[in-house]
Amino acid sequence: MDEAEWTPRPARAEDLRVGLISWAGSYLTFETYKNTVTATAKGLGRRQTWEILVSNEHDAQAMVRLRSLQGLYLLCEADGSLCYGRPRTSHHGCFLLRFHRNGKWTLQCIISGRYLESDGEDVFCTSRVLSAYHMWTPRPALHVHVILYSPLNRCYARADPTMGRVWVDAPVPCLEECGFLLHFQDGCYHLETSAHTFLSHLDRLVSQPSTQTAFHMQVRPGGLVALSDGEGGTLYPQGTRLLLGLGSSPCGGEEWFILQRCPTWVSLRSKTRKFLSIVYDVEVCAASEHITPMSLFQFECNNESPNVQLRSSNGCYLVQRRHRTVMADGHPLESDTFFRMHWNCGRIILQSPNGRFLGIVANGLLMANATIPGPNEEFGIRLANRPFLALRGRYGYVGTSSEHDLLQCNMDQPDCIHLLPCRQGIYHFQAQGGSFWSITSFGTFRPWGKFALNFCIELQGSNLLTVLAPNGFYMRSDRSGTLLADSEDITKECIWEF
Repeated sequence: MDEAEWTPRPARAEDLRVGLISWAGSYLTFETYKNTVTATAKGLGRRQTWEILVSNEHDAQAMVRLRSLQGLYLLCEADGSLCYGRPRTSHHGCFLLRFHRNGKWTLQCIISGRYLESDGEDVFCTSRVLSAYHMWTPRPALHVHVILYSPLNRCYARADPTMGRVWVDAPVPCLEECGFLLHFQDGCYHLETSAHTFLSHLDRLVSQPSTQTAFHMQVRPGGLVALSDGEGGTLYPQGTRLLLGLGSSPCGGEEWFILQRCPTWVSLRSKTRKFLSIVYDVEVCAASEHITPMSLFQFECNNESPNVQLRSSNGCYLVQRRHRTVMADGHPLESDTFFRMHWNCGRIILQSPNGRFLGIVANGLLMANATIPGPNEEFGIRLANRPFLALRGRYGYVGTSSEHDLLQCNMDQPDCIHLLPCRQGIYHFQAQGGSFWSITSFGTFRPWGKFALNFCIELQGSNLLTVLAPNGFYMRSDRSGTLLADSEDITKECIWEF
């Protein structure tokens, strides 16, 4: 099986979530204790995130409902007021969503025909005459580290730092060059590559963000986006090499990309310091001293369980077959492709569905033999497609603030944490200026340390991890906004999206 048979994953709930920004620059907000909706928040958080549920879509409009992360729906009442709850009839809470050429959305109540609007604070539906006050700017709510997939070309965007260009030619998104940071600023988006350069209107990568790297975004439910310069130019793949550049005549929808969170690819290393690799198309063994495309596995995990699936770059999954042999020819729905993961100081142990642990036998093959895990069943694991982390917790992103000297965990945009691998599962955290993360006696962090400290990363889901700090406690987000390392156990505040 070759790379051309790679199948992109279907849309997930996170791909359907957006924040809605009013004309005044504030976000549509779910007010937990007031049974009402406002537009006062200046940042995108959990209460400003809405899932767009589409019942019917056609060209430039769709019939939708808006559901909060708390599971309640945005409802328009007869007097034009808004609240949240459960729909009482088939049309209660339904809006006609129209997509406008400037990237804005309007939401018209199906029952009353009135438009959703804000006065800068309150939100209501009272007017049937469309105006600028009814325009809402959608902002994708998924994590800022993303990939761009072209459904027409069936390839992913890939930055080329050598040529200073972006091509849409990667059949499998296993390279770090396929990941981009999507920065939102002043209503526009800036695409930053993994090498920290920016895509510009001149179709080249430049070192700094500017007005020439700012793009307007058209957003459709389900993660479809199109980027333009606001002056008639649209980004789409061009020429035989599929250069991503601005043009004025995209054909057949080639300007549309599916925006998804950057997947997690890892390499696994045995105690003999050899990487698990696929040989002869389907056999899995510890054979290579160097990382190759056949040594990379996508880490797919249901965030509600400790089970993981490992997908190879040939599109198939590791699976336990007869005689306890592990092969790379599984399909996603096979029960024997799910392995239970255990962690030991940054090293991963995988347990097969029959209860035995995966390990390397004398001939180098991967098999599910051991009833009790030992050194042969422990694998060093390393993030393969990202040289940095952008961490998001319950209250926002981890980053620095001009108002605080400690690292914060409630930021609207992240600071990149550069990863310097130390040992398998152990990293040094380097700040953007080249200094290292330091930790205080109170378990808080500063980004200007002189010496590198050890941080242990353990994956908890497809794009979730925990960090064991140098003081022996788990790093967590705090409601105050200060990043802390003081938790002995893994709680919800210790789980980080990356």
